Amino acid sequence: MAAKQVDGGRERQGHFVIRPMVDADVPGVMKIEERAYPFPWTAGIFRDCIRAGHCCYVLERSAEIAAYVVMSVGAREAHILNICVRPEERGAGYGRALMDKMLVLARQLQADMMFLEVRPSNEDARRLYDKLGFNEIGIRNNYYPAAQGREDALILAKQL
Repeated sequence: MAAKQVDGGRERQGHFVIRPMVDADVPGVMKIEERAYPFPWTAGIFRDCIRAGHCCYVLERSAEIAAYVVMSVGAREAHILNICVRPEERGAGYGRALMDKMLVLARQLQADMMFLEVRPSNEDARRLYDKLGFNEIGIRNNYYPAAQGREDALILAKQL
């Protein structure tokens, strides 16, 4: 892996930078969110997450947002609320880089556990979470909106 350089919340890893998300990033994030999901978050949700002080980060490549993540931390628990990589850039390791960043940050913020939900149909994400050491601990029935009604979510957790 390329050497990391950190300055003021920005983390440079080879050909990309991971940095905190700001309001001005929301339009770029929304372009990805709307292409990636049939039922996307709204711009207001992202802005609310930033204002609430959640851990909101973007991954930039060539000065363009290629991926983003939103994590909440409280009561010694971290929860990945949203993570997404631009569809044409999936498989480049960006999701892994963002998850690695969130795992480090969650530990720094004294979280003992990290949780997330994933669609059973999202095999690529499930493989990544398995490699990162997440374990399935439950199911949220009818959690995600889907073209044909709703889809369950697998609840995954990792001890930090």
